[in-house]
Amino acid sequence: MAKLLASSVPGKRTGRKRPRIAKTQPIDFSDIPELSDEQLRAMRRVGRPPIGKSARRLIAIRIDPRVLEEVKKEAKQRDIGYQTLINDILAKHAKG
Repeated sequence: MAKLLASSVPGKRTGRKRPRIAKTQPIDFSDIPELSDEQLRAMRRVGRPPIGKSARRLIAIRIDPRVLEEVKKEAKQRDIGYQTLINDILAKHAKG
C-alpha cells in the first residue's frame, strides 16, 4: 500500500504528459504588419533582470501556510517582495 503524503492530491496524478501537436505546415507570418520605429522603442523586456552577479534559479518548495503568511506580512512591512525576504533569510542562514 502506497503511503500518502499530506501534500498529495488524492486520486489525481501530477505532471501528466500531454500529446504533442504535430506541425503539418509552417506558420504564415506574411499577414502581420512590420512594427514601426515608435512601436519598437516602446517595447520593454519581458522577465526579471538578474539581481547580483548571476541570475537567480527558479525552484518550487512547499511551505507551511502559516509560515508563508507570516513571511508575507513581514515582507509587506519592509516594503519588499516575500520571495526576496525568503531569499534574504536563507542567505543569512547559509552564511551563519
